[in-house]
Amino acid sequence: MADPRFFDNWGPFTLAELCAAIGATPPEGADGSARIHDLASLESAGPDHLSFCIGNRAALRALAASSAGYCLIGEKADRSGKPEGTVLLTAKDPTLAFAAAAYRFYPEHELAVWSQQVAIDPSAVIGEGVVLAPGVVIGPGVEIGENTRIGPNTTIGRGVTIGRDCEIGSNVTLSHSCLGDSLLIQPGARVGQPGYGFTSGARGHRKIPQLGRVIVQDRVEIGANSAIDRGALGDTVIGEGTKIDNLVHIGHNGRLGRHCLITGQVGFGGSAELGDFVVVGGQSAIGDHTKIGDGARFAARSGVPPGEYAGGMDYGGYPVRPMNVYRREVAAVSLLARRRKRDKDE
Repeated sequence: MADPRFFDNWGPFTLAELCAAIGATPPEGADGSARIHDLASLESAGPDHLSFCIGNRAALRALAASSAGYCLIGEKADRSGKPEGTVLLTAKDPTLAFAAAAYRFYPEHELAVWSQQVAIDPSAVIGEGVVLAPGVVIGPGVEIGENTRIGPNTTIGRGVTIGRDCEIGSNVTLSHSCLGDSLLIQPGARVGQPGYGFTSGARGHRKIPQLGRVIVQDRVEIGANSAIDRGALGDTVIGEGTKIDNLVHIGHNGRLGRHCLITGQVGFGGSAELGDFVVVGGQSAIGDHTKIGDGARFAARSGVPPGEYAGGMDYGGYPVRPMNVYRREVAAVSLLARRRKRDKDE
């Protein structure tokens, strides 16, 4: 469900009017006057929520365990695991239909400005000892803990919470975020911007509203010009003590564990999950929905396709493989090149 501090819900809608608006078909005998109050993921949905199932194995498992009252599903998807009490709404493209529903519930999800005549909204709560440099703009409902320092021209959007003893540099943009204590955010960082989510069809690409948040735990550092996208429905989470270098991008619904080290120019696809104490070398690319165990380490310029990677191991290469395998392969290729040159010279 979307956090009301950041998003305004225009619902509820009846089942009949919502299905008509998004092009979905309810099952025969469904109560068209039933009211749907919000959207949610399969994992967090309740009886008065609408979710969607893309029909792959993981999604069907999530559907079987879900408490969602209503779920969009494809015309040819397997329905055998439908939970009792869940009403399946048939759609040609359930992702596109869900995006249309999101626009109905949250038409102002992209609203990035607010109408206030002063730089600091009077509803903001600012703790003792907070230092605000010139040009700082603070939106409604913001909470800032004591002794936090915020640099020039930083913008803090509606509902954002910031803990105590934080250092936030100049020209930072914070939105849709809950930030812990003792953070260091370097200049130019963007936290809480919408994730890169689209559904494609014959008429082009339609953006899927990004209705989640960013949760940053205590003692995290975020480097200059890094971007951390908010979740699509759930949250993007940065664990306690993690240190993020400059020019890092973390996609929507990413989850970084505690005390990870992420060096410069690393990119994370959506829903990537890292355990604790993971190290990622510079210019590496982590695929979407990748799961990485505690203590894994990745060499610079590693290419990490979607999959699961055991913790406590070193990896390298493109595509990535265990470091001992990668080194043997590099040595073997080097040996073959030398032999070929020697044979040619002879």
